[in-house]
Amino acid sequence: MRRKTTITLHWLTLILLVLLLAGGPVPGLSWAFAICGLLQCAMALVLGLMNGPGPKLEGVLRAAHPWLSRIMYAALGLVSAATLWVMLGNKLPGPGLPELYFYLFSASALHGIFHLWRHTALGDGALRRITPKSMHGML
Repeated sequence: MRRKTTITLHWLTLILLVLLLAGGPVPGLSWAFAICGLLQCAMALVLGLMNGPGPKLEGVLRAAHPWLSRIMYAALGLVSAATLWVMLGNKLPGPGLPELYFYLFSASALHGIFHLWRHTALGDGALRRITPKSMHGML
């Protein structure tokens, strides 16, 4: 159940982020993004990180992997909380939501590229961990 929930929230949050980047802060999308993002972060805080570096990831990347995951969760939590803050009628003191969405999307792209590299170059099945089982045949 945890794996399915994590996978669903992971991809739903990314889709909502892309839609917010494309269409701006639409209220329904903003609420959904904030709730999904904060729920994903809450699960990681309460249950811990679900992923690991895998046996083929070595050296500095192996040591950095859990910290990079924590940074991604922190960024998601920050942008989700900022979205919720604005949706409740408050103003952000720093960059606006479009800029925060862009920064989070940029970090997400780097995150995705790293895991594509792991899956293809190292052959450690990194993408199988975060895709639905119905897609594993394509990987």
